[in-house]
Amino acid sequence: MPITWRGSCRGICSGRPGWRDESRPTAVGAMNVSLNYSESELMAVLMSREVRDGEVSACGALSQLPATGLLLAKELHAPTAELIILNTVFRPFQTSRQFHFLAQRGELGLFFASGVQVDRHGNYNLHQLGTDPERPEVRFPGGYGGGMIYYCARRTVVFRTEHTRRSLVERVDFVSATGSSPANVLRLGNPSKLITPKATFRFDREDACLRLDSIHPSYTLAEIRENTGFDPGVTGPVAATPAPTAEELRVLRSVVRPTMIETGTYAAWAERSLGSG
Repeated sequence: MPITWRGSCRGICSGRPGWRDESRPTAVGAMNVSLNYSESELMAVLMSREVRDGEVSACGALSQLPATGLLLAKELHAPTAELIILNTVFRPFQTSRQFHFLAQRGELGLFFASGVQVDRHGNYNLHQLGTDPERPEVRFPGGYGGGMIYYCARRTVVFRTEHTRRSLVERVDFVSATGSSPANVLRLGNPSKLITPKATFRFDREDACLRLDSIHPSYTLAEIRENTGFDPGVTGPVAATPAPTAEELRVLRSVVRPTMIETGTYAAWAERSLGSG
């Protein structure tokens, strides 16, 4: 049965403030500090942890969260990572075509992608909703080159800022990019992880499906099952997602946020969604 979607595609790739309090002992002089962070900050930190030093890592246009995560990783643990944040000052190319050629050459180590829908097989949908392709209920702009990059990037981290049954589905209404391919099809990489405001999923390449990997603080397995439109693929206990550390939040707020504002890299979003240091 078609999914009824009310609203627009705005906000698919951008986090929205939703603060939570993780109180825990932290060594800062002789004091304990309370770590307060928003959903946007949590997701940016989790994305930053996926970046590897010395690797070419990239995100597309209108990708505030991955851009933040890339810049945070560069400051914390990946100083020699080559960052590509399209449509910002952090890009070595004048055209998207040059970026696509880099991916086709197999030089893109990590890419961040998102979609209106993501299904259990790692497929994502950026085009339309509804079962009739000729008469969709809602049509979206699509994903320029995303399907190709999904094949070419060595690893792709998919993210979704909404974790509900309408966004994480058993089968997408339209496949904009496919998570797996037949063995005889040349493919340089696969999705590696899905990150949402509630949990992370890893991609099981052997079974070509997403499996719940960790649950964020304050959520339970029952809540994840209730809000996920496909079987999370676990039978036993699930690890808790490590919360942002005091150092990750300090650098995010006192270094990355000012950099984004000063360089015009989603400046208004950074000012609104990231805490100040």
